Amino acid sequence: MKAAPYGWRAKIGLIYIASAYAMEVEFNQMAPPGVTTHTTRIALCEQPDQFTVSDLSTLGKDALAATKLLAQAPLTSIAFGCTSGSFVNGFEYDKAFIKRMEAVANIPCTTTANAAVEALQSLKIKKVAIATPYEKDVNELAYQYFTDGNLQITNMTGLGIANDYQISKLDTNSIYQMAMNVNTEDAEAVFLSCTGLSAANIIHVLEEDLQKPVITSNQATFWHALKLSNVNAKIKNYGELFER
Repeated sequence: MKAAPYGWRAKIGLIYIASAYAMEVEFNQMAPPGVTTHTTRIALCEQPDQFTVSDLSTLGKDALAATKLLAQAPLTSIAFGCTSGSFVNGFEYDKAFIKRMEAVANIPCTTTANAAVEALQSLKIKKVAIATPYEKDVNELAYQYFTDGNLQITNMTGLGIANDYQISKLDTNSIYQMAMNVNTEDAEAVFLSCTGLSAANIIHVLEEDLQKPVITSNQATFWHALKLSNVNAKIKNYGELFER
């Protein structure tokens, strides 16, 4: 039998932060048969161990250049994989930025913040608790973005980290406690924000213990990229988002 080429079902392009590593690993873990991920990277800043709001707000130029580069491959969708980098300039800016990506790539595109909103809306979630590793000034911008996305935030917590390497090194127990501690009784879901978090493997555990959907940045981005690629696979062990 003639072997099919890689990505015969979908080829997803990913623009990721150079100093992080969890996202492409988790994309590959979650991938159903016939789906491949193709990554290019952009720098968060010159010093990823001390990033600022200003650094996050200026990623757009490099992300667009990366979009153009990725689009040389026969991809089915492209995602800009940085939650804070996609919410920092606001909800309307992010929507406009996605259109700019699509104008460059001529295929469907998304960002992580946009994908998170789409994921929560697909589950008919209106009230959400959000846990992040970020500092207060970044969290304030996250609060504004998701509020503008018609979500009611019941609680928001942050670990106060501005070091991208430290975010990537957060262990499973720390991430588990982030989710458990941010939860409120009236929250219909919990969102773990940041593509640097290695959280995909405990989504099902958190959903068992919290008894509600859990959305992570990497899970939501991959889910939305699949949808944009017209892949509607049911994927086990990565949350209710993939099972409906």
